[in-house]
Amino acid sequence: MKVVVFGANGFAGRNVVEVLRENGVEPIEASLSTGLDLRDTAQATAFLQKHRPDFIVNCAAHVGSLNYVTEQAATVVADNSRMILGMYEAVAHACPRAIVINPIANCAYPAKADLFREDEWWDGHLHRSVLSYGATRRLLWAAAECFYMQYAVRSINLLTPNMYGPYDSTDPNKAHALNALISKFVKAEKINQPELPIWGTGVAVREWLYAKDLARLVWMVLLLPDRKGLDQVLNVAQNDGLSVKQLVDIIQDKFDYKGKTVWDHTKPDGAPKKVMDDTRFRQVFPDFKFTDFEEGIAKTIAYYESVFPY
Repeated sequence: MKVVVFGANGFAGRNVVEVLRENGVEPIEASLSTGLDLRDTAQATAFLQKHRPDFIVNCAAHVGSLNYVTEQAATVVADNSRMILGMYEAVAHACPRAIVINPIANCAYPAKADLFREDEWWDGHLHRSVLSYGATRRLLWAAAECFYMQYAVRSINLLTPNMYGPYDSTDPNKAHALNALISKFVKAEKINQPELPIWGTGVAVREWLYAKDLARLVWMVLLLPDRKGLDQVLNVAQNDGLSVKQLVDIIQDKFDYKGKTVWDHTKPDGAPKKVMDDTRFRQVFPDFKFTDFEEGIAKTIAYYESVFPY
């Protein structure tokens, strides 16, 4: 099995690389930090011609917090669009028989949706807070379909909820929301910070996926890419959500932080609720066990403690 991981030094990518190695596969790692720019089709084509992979796990993305993808909206939409098209053009020219696995963030779902169902993920406008990134997640699916139509490039598209776990950024403006919270608590406790600012109002409800669970699912897909149900976009879903306020309470219980938490209402909450229907997921992966939330939180705290100071 020859596997290229794009975005291998990023949050999702590092978890995928770790799981591949645990299962005896040494992935071919590629990312902007190692010199491969997917926005450059010629460069990406040369890379894939050299390695000729059987599979490509596409974790490459330019993304950050709600605040970041709003402030940098034009850059985010341009970079991600060019990366998507550059990658698929390179695959079509260099290794059209390779299977591409795309984790697609659930910000691609319409803002009005209360429960995210696969058949409804194009049924409405995106929430403005994630417009720049969410639009490119829809483009990713559309590009996958179009390159299949013309070049027979096969893609497997997994819609993912908000993720958390080790290897995310230590910058709250770039990290996923739950990781940003944990990193802030670790830092505040370590330096005896008198106040800890938390973005938003705390009312937004989110579903949370431990990043290594996504990596384990990618491994299962690599082992059986013809598994029934993978020919359609699939939620990686638990059908469960927590408000940011509930998250803060859970995280705060893990610390001995003596300071005061302060909600910063100037920062966006995003869509009010993002919970994913798990009906199809359980048909495709009936026995998959997600990491217990308390265990995942503990491992994420341990990671941020291990990389402090930041």
